[in-house]
Formats: sequence, C-alpha cells, structure tokens
Amino acid sequence: MSKLWGGRFTKGTNKLVEEYTASIGFDKALAEEDVQGSLAHVTMLGKCGILPQEDVDTIKNGLNKVLDKVRAGEIVFSVADEDIHMNIEKNLIEEIGPVGGKLHTGRSRNDQVATDMHLYLRNRVVELVALLHELQDALIGQAKDNVETIVPGYTHLQRAQPILFAHHLLAYVSMFRRDAERLTDSYKRINVLPLGAGALAGTTFPIDRHFVAEQLGFGGVYENSLDAVSDRDFIVEFLANAALVMTHLSRLSEELVLWSSTEFSFVELDDAFCTGSSIMPQKKNPDVPELVRGKTGRVYGNLIGLLTVLKSLPLAYNKDMQEDKEGMFDTVATLTGALQLFAPMISTMKVNKTRMREAVNTDFSNATDIADFLVGKGLPFRQAHEVIGKTVLYCINEGKFLLDLTLEEFKQFSPLFDDQIYAVLQPEAVVNARNVYGGTATVQVQAAIERAEAALLAANEWVEQHGNAAQ
Repeated sequence: MSKLWGGRFTKGTNKLVEEYTASIGFDKALAEEDVQGSLAHVTMLGKCGILPQEDVDTIKNGLNKVLDKVRAGEIVFSVADEDIHMNIEKNLIEEIGPVGGKLHTGRSRNDQVATDMHLYLRNRVVELVALLHELQDALIGQAKDNVETIVPGYTHLQRAQPILFAHHLLAYVSMFRRDAERLTDSYKRINVLPLGAGALAGTTFPIDRHFVAEQLGFGGVYENSLDAVSDRDFIVEFLANAALVMTHLSRLSEELVLWSSTEFSFVELDDAFCTGSSIMPQKKNPDVPELVRGKTGRVYGNLIGLLTVLKSLPLAYNKDMQEDKEGMFDTVATLTGALQLFAPMISTMKVNKTRMREAVNTDFSNATDIADFLVGKGLPFRQAHEVIGKTVLYCINEGKFLLDLTLEEFKQFSPLFDDQIYAVLQPEAVVNARNVYGGTATVQVQAAIERAEAALLAANEWVEQHGNAAQ
C-alpha cells in the first residue's frame, strides 16, 4: 500500500474519495509550520531518549533539506498523500530513507495539525496587529494635518453638529486600537501548544511537552488531551476579531465612497487607489474601499461557517474539522490585503478643506448652540428647543441660514437674543464650545492626538517583542 496508514486496508482509496477528502490543496500553506513543529518534536524525542541521537540528527538534517525545498518551491505536493503532514513525511523518507518514518513517534496528525495552525495563526496575528498600527498612524497623520478643518458631523446621515475633521478620523483610530487590542489579547490563547496530546488521549512514550513548548516559544501547553486536538476556539476568536476589523474598515470605506463623490467632494483619493470606467472616460472610481466593503461579507461568512462546523461535534477529532482551514486562510488573506492598502490610501488622501467649510456654512448644524445660548439666558431647554425649531423653519421658508438673520429677525422668536448670538454661531465657536474630554474642541482633539500617538508607540513595542519571539 502506498498510503503511510495503509496497513489495515485491503484495497486502494477510490480516486474520487481521495480528491474529496484531501486537504493538501489548501493546507500546503502550513508547510513551514509543519516542519518547524517536527524539528521541535524530534529534538524532544532525542532529549527524552525515545530515539537515538544518530536518528535525531539524520531526521533534523532531512527536515531542513525538505524545508529548503519548500521555500524554493521545489516540492510537488500530491493529493495521493492527502495532507501537508503526509506530504512532508513522504518527502522526508525519500530524502533520508526509512528512518524518516520514526519522526511520527509519539504524535498523531490530530495534535500535529492543531500545532501547525497555532504556529501559523500566532505569526499572522502579530503581522495583522502591525498593519493595524500602520493604519492608525496614517489616520493620526491626517488628523494632525486637519486640526483646524471643520466638517459637518452627521447622525442619520443628516448634518447634526460641526466637528473637526481630525476628531472624525480619531474615532477610527479608537476603533482600530480596540481591534488591535482584541487581537493582542487573543495571542495568549493562540500561544498554547497542543502537541503531545496524540490522537486524543496522549501517548505511551515518555515525552516532554513543556520542552517542545519552550523550543517553539509557546507560553504553555493544553491541560487536557481531548481539548487539545478538538479545540478550534482560537480560530473562531480570530475570525470574530477579523470580522470586527472588517466592519470598521467597511464603515470607513462607505464614508470614503461618499466623501469622494461629486455630491460631497470632501476628499480625493490618490489615483493609485482608484480605477476608471471602460466606457465613461471621466470616471474615477473608489474601487479599493468599495471592494473592502464587499469583501466584509466573506469574512463574516468564514466566521459563521466555522461556528456551524463546530456546533454539534462530539469529542474529540472529526474529519469535519478539516473545514477549519480554508476560511482561516481566506480571512487572513482578505484582511491582510485590505490593511496593506488602507494605510497608504489614507496617508495619500487629499482633503478638500474649502469644500468642508462651505458645507458647514450652508446648514443648520449650529442650531443646538442657539438653544444652549438661550438656556444660558435662563430659558428652559424644552422651550429653547421649540424656539430654535421655529427659527430654523423660518430660515428654510426664507432661503436663509442662521448667520444670515438680522438681530431683529432673531428677536421675533425670543427677546433673549442679543449681539452675542453671532459669535456663538461661528463654526469655530461651536466646535470649541465642546471642550470636554473626548469632545471636538481643538484643545481636546490635540490632546487626543497626543494620547493616540503615545498609545501607538507602546503598542508597537508589543509587536516588536512578539514578532521576534515568533521568529
């Protein structure tokens, strides 16, 4: 029998079954992690006296040769060998002979594949956190350039109150900081070693799981062998975190699409991040944010897909769990691609400050400040609210805005109005009146930028530390 597990079988696998059950088409992405885990495993087998050192040295030499071939693209992966583990082992045996078969002593493909995915996802999480930091940095850079740029703030996609554009951008900095923190926190649950759990019950060989964990840089080992081979919580958590990142990217994408339209004209995306039309030569389409917005759905789907796979599985390993990988790989690729594009797209974005100011000057987003002005004069807020509602209605009927009204017109609605109202209604005054922690006042936004930069600097230290550890 050509199968490494074929001794119990009397006939070969049906070719359709072979193709249907094989995972090598996608889990070949785990090739380096598989070799990395095998190197640590065989080193431990030697340390514990389970294999003679001569065999250990031969196997390690062979694994390094296989790894070189993997990196050079010289390995031809075979569906007949089912998965990445069997393909690597088959190539190892071809490289060094039957002694390569001793590598699998004291382990199962069940704990081996779980280890590979822990190693893979651990590295990807560090990379994704670093990309999120780059996006935060780009947003902070635009915020620093727009501390004095006033733009309408919206609720219900209706103009609500004027805010600093920097304040708006910092909202996304906060979102992406939480995203990075969630991924950072998940690292400790990814950074646990399942190897040594065997198929489900452990092994009869006197292995040292903690030694393997130390070699691979894991923070600990799974306490329960059944849990070790059946746990995919760490992937679900990653997919959920990734879904939230995509949610935030999609929200920002929607705003970029709106802001770059002729109707808004608040920003212009660099040509490098846009495409044209095959029939309409005047078009400049914001395809990157549109596609990120569209790809959000596939990341959601990957999360729901894995949750559905796991929801009724008995312990321990089941073939269903082969379905855990494609969605994980796809989410990593989708999220990585989006983040790699977003930071440079944001940093090169041109802000139309003049158009933003024109928008602020031609709306009623300063109306709330009139109410606050009247409240300061002693009028109850509910009565002030009614006064301003009637004032705005008057302006609409007359084709005016609040700053266009004369004092006499203001006094039609309340005798409490005086000349101070014109200073109160200036966009700068409206913005700077929100001088509370987290508010849009210039002094508060400047302080928020400083806090964001400090937080980012501290967070980058985590990336440097864990990026080096993962390597």
